Amino acid sequence: MKNIFFLIIIFMIVGCSNRGFYNQPNPTNISSVEKKALLQEANILNNRGVQAYKKGDYKTSIKYYQKAIAIKERVLGENDLNTATSYNNLGLAYKRDKNYPKALAYISTALKIREKILGKEDSQTAQSYNNLGTLYATMGESDKAIDYTKKTVEIKKEIIRKEQKATATAYNNLAILNEEIGEYKKALTNYLKALDINKKLYGEEHPITQNSYKNIALLYYTMGNYKEASRYAKLAKQKSEEIELEPIIVNGKK
Repeated sequence: MKNIFFLIIIFMIVGCSNRGFYNQPNPTNISSVEKKALLQEANILNNRGVQAYKKGDYKTSIKYYQKAIAIKERVLGENDLNTATSYNNLGLAYKRDKNYPKALAYISTALKIREKILGKEDSQTAQSYNNLGTLYATMGESDKAIDYTKKTVEIKKEIIRKEQKATATAYNNLAILNEEIGEYKKALTNYLKALDINKKLYGEEHPITQNSYKNIALLYYTMGNYKEASRYAKLAKQKSEEIELEPIIVNGKK
């Protein structure tokens, strides 16, 4: 009888323990519908935080950001870009409220997440570097402020450079398509735009810039403008025959 009694007690303890375990909140068990609703709520709270921030009501802004973060951490986890944005916003609000230690903690957390997910050359990472730079400047730590601001500048310069490179490539590709269908004037305009960007990015001697000169020389030759074809061939620092410009024969003379 005693054995049966002890078995019942053990069963009750284990059963209660299991029920307690399965009732613990688990982000992975959140349904897609609930997740969507929670994230919408978080976005509303975040937007209210932004509005309060713009009005200069930083303490209210902080409260809204904290509520938004609590939801995002539950639904998305801490190492998520969306959560990082809220960490960044909360850090900026703390900065305005002159709570610099908390501002530093949250902006730094946002930076670590962005570096891990996006790398050190992304615009969002640059934003975090910039925010840390301005925070350190406010705190009177000039050396750190300069260091982070320099990082921001370097990333921005590289982003602009990549965008310019992509733009030059797009102009060049468009020119090729224009040329294929006989739109030579449009092709020339786009080749010249690509050349202008390439000269600024790489300089005159770079093979990419040289190739732009070559493309323009060949196009002018196709258009029958042999004078300009020859001029751009020289700018490409190549002999005419090296870029397949056939000699012009006038009255039996080359």
